[in-house]
Amino acid sequence: MKKIRIKHTDLEVSNLVMGCMRIGELSEKELEELTETYLSEGVNFFDHADIYGGGACETAFGKLLKKKPELRGQIYLQSKCGIRQGFYDFSRDYILESVDGILKRLNTEYLDVLLLHRPDALMEPEEVAEAFDRLEQSGKVRYFGVSNQNPMQMELLQHTVRQKLIVDQLQMSIVHTPAIDSGMAVNMAIPQGVCREGSIMEYSRLKGITLQAWSPFQKGMFEGVFLNDREKYGKLNEKIEELAEKYGVTNTAIAVAWLTRHPADMQVILGTTKPSRVREAARGSELPLTRQEWYGLYQAAGNMIP
Repeated sequence: MKKIRIKHTDLEVSNLVMGCMRIGELSEKELEELTETYLSEGVNFFDHADIYGGGACETAFGKLLKKKPELRGQIYLQSKCGIRQGFYDFSRDYILESVDGILKRLNTEYLDVLLLHRPDALMEPEEVAEAFDRLEQSGKVRYFGVSNQNPMQMELLQHTVRQKLIVDQLQMSIVHTPAIDSGMAVNMAIPQGVCREGSIMEYSRLKGITLQAWSPFQKGMFEGVFLNDREKYGKLNEKIEELAEKYGVTNTAIAVAWLTRHPADMQVILGTTKPSRVREAARGSELPLTRQEWYGLYQAAGNMIP
């Protein structure tokens, strides 16, 4: 398992992440087995959010930590807050209240990373700054970041917030590549050339921000996976299978490797609750796709290479 250092921190983390959005569906035994599988493959980073399962996912993981308290010193915990029923809320009081709830459910005294979950159009950076200061000074949160934000949204926040924003979590997969597309078609009057995300890929590399790719196998907003979808992505799956055979891995590993091959040193968030899929995905952590192979997959997904 490849490890990367998140810039501006002392966190040496796996480039694959256990995404905990669906673990509330598991029994205690199943969750323990799944977590042990991730750990055995070298994953040491776990991603939560207060809205996952309405808090049930954090509660389930907290029960595991209570049963096995030694795990807390072996892993990094990240959670997110800011999404409420029908709106977003980055107000000082709500952030502070949310973190207290997260810590209680996770049965831990601190988070390694807290992310603001999706942009709040009514955000007042001064309130966020005050909340971050209180959380850092109290020892409840070590580091901070955001989710689904563009560069100017982060600049607005960073102008006031004292702490470095170290992470931006974005949807990304071979078939969802807005962060790459416009850079591939600069100055071209075609849909692919439209910059929809503010050059977040380049911005993150310049600023030392680690991108975390969520839904690495999804073809849309939870519309199902593109792997083995031969009706819509026949050419891509054919190419993936060729590479899987070449490298002696599964198609899951190739989908992961396409992301981990990028020099931005992204983390890939796996949402699977199946230990077998975890093991398959882990084979893509350090799989060295060539430039020709990487671009070939990008093109097979329906993108143009000018």
